[in-house]
Amino acid sequence: MRIPMILATAATGLALAACGHNTEQRAATGAVAGAVVGGPVGAAVGAGAGAVVSKATDK
Repeated sequence: MRIPMILATAATGLALAACGHNTEQRAATGAVAGAVVGGPVGAAVGAGAGAVVSKATDK
């Protein structure tokens, strides 16, 4: 049961991480989405995903 929750958290974080106009907004959006789905661990995953997606799209 734990593995599907982690995968769902990661997928949601990645999907919503691109929302925003700069790195901070994208990381915050990912963190909030991750926190809703997976709590503190989801928030960390979402924030990381938001920062990575932001760096990748800004290039």
